[in-house]
This record gives sequence, structure tokens and C-alpha cells, in this order.
Amino acid sequence: MNMSNKLEELRSKKEKLRLGGGEDRIAKQHERGKLTARERLNLFFDQGSFVEIGGFAKHRSTDFGMDKVDAPAEGVVTGYGTVDGRLVYAYAQDFTVIGGSLGQMHAEKIVKVMDMALKMGAPIIGMNDSGGARIQEGVDALSGYGKIFYRNTLASGVIPQISVIMGPCAGGAVYSPAITDFIFMVDKTSQMFITGPQVIKTVTGEDVTAEDLGGAMTHNSTSGVAHFVSQNDEACIEDIKRLLSFLPSNNLETAPLYETDDDLNRLEEKLNEIIPENPNKPYDIKDIITTLADNEDFLETQAYFAQNMVTGFIRINGQSIGVIANQPKVLAGCLDINASDKAGRFIRTCDAFNIPILNIVDVPGFLPGTTQEYGGIIRHGAKMLYAYSEATVPKVTLIVRKAYGGAYIGMCNKELGADVVLAWPNAEIAVMGPDGAANIIFRKDIKDAEDPVKVRNEKIEEYRSKFANPYVAAARGYVDDVIEPSVTRAHLVSAFEMLASKRETRPAKKHGNLPL
Repeated sequence: MNMSNKLEELRSKKEKLRLGGGEDRIAKQHERGKLTARERLNLFFDQGSFVEIGGFAKHRSTDFGMDKVDAPAEGVVTGYGTVDGRLVYAYAQDFTVIGGSLGQMHAEKIVKVMDMALKMGAPIIGMNDSGGARIQEGVDALSGYGKIFYRNTLASGVIPQISVIMGPCAGGAVYSPAITDFIFMVDKTSQMFITGPQVIKTVTGEDVTAEDLGGAMTHNSTSGVAHFVSQNDEACIEDIKRLLSFLPSNNLETAPLYETDDDLNRLEEKLNEIIPENPNKPYDIKDIITTLADNEDFLETQAYFAQNMVTGFIRINGQSIGVIANQPKVLAGCLDINASDKAGRFIRTCDAFNIPILNIVDVPGFLPGTTQEYGGIIRHGAKMLYAYSEATVPKVTLIVRKAYGGAYIGMCNKELGADVVLAWPNAEIAVMGPDGAANIIFRKDIKDAEDPVKVRNEKIEEYRSKFANPYVAAARGYVDDVIEPSVTRAHLVSAFEMLASKRETRPAKKHGNLPL
């Protein structure tokens, strides 16, 4: 066979790989509102930059008729390319080929690009769209999952790992995404669950749809498993690119620095009026976050889960900053089990990837109640304390209103390692709010008074002036400066610039014992 014939043969094989499961199955994928694996990768990577690896891989199973099954690219497309000019690795399961099921060689292809990403120090993106383990390959398929989980763990905290659920993801397959840093889901076309609706119906008698059980909004709002929800595949891919722009390629680098035309010394008079005079009146903390950010750009993570805690990324002077903030308009901004888990995980993600942290504090305490106590709020709340204490990235804390009790510590005070603590003049920093404190400390005085209401109000103001204000904390060194709200952005720019060269170590150890 001459070279011309060999080239023709190669082109024919490449075309077969490109078509995956064939035109009919591609059409069905489109009918479901989903792109194919190759369409997703081509849309994700810079035009013409994607390089496929292992396209000719083939399963070795001959059991249960697998010797007669043709599986182009082994049901998963793997490779590398650039995204906004940066090296990124990716794999995309091909649902048009044996339902994207995972067999031994399918797993080996994924493992190969994971190993390459780790060696090269580049992010890896996994696009999941699979019926699960390939039953015909039995234990070999399960072994493949084990190899993937192991590498997810090795790569954790070294390179960003992003999982994208763009179809079904069931059984053991869900644990790879769970180990990764961020999970994207597509509304109405993606599901995650350990056991499906039919198994649940058989075992427990519960009737539940796949969407209610493991759909995008279920995992974004109820379970907290996912971080983002997108309307369709195309929007999801754009959302992934946006997230990547806030992240470094690996733990030895810092996130890309972006030029900004937003005035670093921008005054925001509206911040002087944003906190209601009534300390019990809610407001939206996101208004503060966006006002402080470059060009008001805020990428919120887990926006629908534990909404009393807000987490996400902004830029200040072009630098990526992780934000953790209490949300007064939801549960008064109290810390609870879910909020603690959400914040603790986000803090550790920022620390792993050298992203400075801004804490915006307006917290009246931990949420009271038997549900919280029985659910282990002590253990879950400790995750935040542990995460902040462990983190060595620059940490700036801004107290905008309430900072009471253990929750004040839990939001990263000086003793938990805050490098700079700023407070607005209306901040109240104390063991508890003035109302509650006065009722306890001056209980007898109030009870014996001729006018208990008048005396109580006087004692509340006395406690507020002596303890619940930022100047007492500043006098003792717990607050570095009390500032006008309108100049907060300039102070943050200065603080993070000053902290850019921060170097801090922890005692040598195998690893700490996080209160899981």
C-alpha cells in the first residue's frame, strides 16, 4: 500500500472518530438539547488549539458480545489546548458511543490526561455525560473509577479540577466530581445521584423523578454538591471560561492579573448610607461586594445554597480576590451548618491556589435551635475556624455592622490570622448584641427600676458605648483602623498590595485533622 492509500485510510479513520456514534445518535443528542463531546471541546478551547490524545484507543473486552461492538475513541474524547491562551487539559465523555459508559480503556484515557495535567501544572476539565460503569467489563470498569478517584485526590490543591455535568452521572461516577474543586451543571439536562429513581422506588417506596432527585437545581440549592447552574451547554462552557480567569494554573502560581480602568481610589458615597439605622433591618451584602469590585464584576459560587453566606470571586486592582460575606437578608446572616461547610470549603480552595481572601462581616451569631445542635453545628462551625487558621494567603477582614460572639471569631478576626482588620464606624464588636447583653448584665437594675423600659434603654446605650463599638476593639489592637465606608475600596487596594509579599508557614506535619 503506497503513502497515498495510507493517508486515505488515516483520513477515513479520523472521520469515523469525528462522527462518534454516528449521525443518528448525534441527532438524538441534539434533540435532547445537548452538544456532542467534540462540539463541547471545540467550543471550549481557543479556535484550532485542541489536540486530541488517544483517539484510536480500543476496549479489549470480548465478553457479552463486546468483541462485536465498535466504540470510536472508546466513548471519551481527551486532549489539551489553550483557553484564552493558557494551557488546559480536558476530557469529554461521548454519550453517542455506548452511552459514554466507562470501561477500562475509557478510564485509562482519562487517567492519562489527568497525569499530564498534573505534570504540566495545568487545569483539567472533565465533561461528564455517561450512563455509568460499562457493565460488560465488570470489575475492570470499577477499577477504572478507582484510578480516577486516586488521581483526583493527588491533584487536589495542586491544579484546578473542574467537573462539568452535561448529562447523566450516576453511581460511583459522581465521586470524581465530588472530589474536584468546582462542579457545573446544566439545567434540565444533567443529573447526579448515587442510586436512581427506580432503585429508590424498589428499596424505600419513594416516588421521585430523576430531575427532582439529582437535577441541577437540586444540587445547587438543596444538597450543595454543585457550585454553578447554566441554562444550556453553550452558556455552561462560557461560565467555565469565566471561572478559569479567576484561577491560577497551579498552586505554584498566582491568578492572572488583569488591567483595569476602574479608579483604585474611587469614592462610593452610597456606602455611607447602605447600612440601615435599625440594626435589625436587612440589606443585600452583594451591593457592598459589587461596589468594591473592579467594574462591579462578581462571580458568585454556590449562589443558591446556604444563602445566608455569600462566596465568590472579585478583582481588586486586577487581582483575583476570594470573598466570604454574611448575608443579612437571609437568616439575618447567621452562621449555620450549611453556611459553615460552604465557607470552609471556599476558604481552603482560595488558600490552595494563592487567592487572597476578603471577609465582609455582619454576623449576629450562630443560628440557634435543636436542628442545628443535633446536626452538629459545633463540628461544622469548627471547619471555618480550622480553614481560616490553616490559610496562609493574605486575609483582610472588613466589619460593616454586627460581629458578635463566636461568630465574630468564625469570620476571621485577628486571632484567627486576619492580617488587616478594618471596621466601619457603625460596627458593633462584642460577645453579644447590646439588647441581650443589657438584659443579662443589668437584669436586677432593670427589674428593680421604677421605669424598667427607660432603664433598659439606658443600659443598652451604656453597653454599646463601652463595648459594642469599633473604637474599643481598635484601642485593644483587634481592629487596625476605623474607616469611612466611602473610602473602603482604596483601603482594600492598599491592604492587598501591602500583603502581596506575605510569606507564612505552618508546623511541618503529614496533614492536619480537619473536623469533617
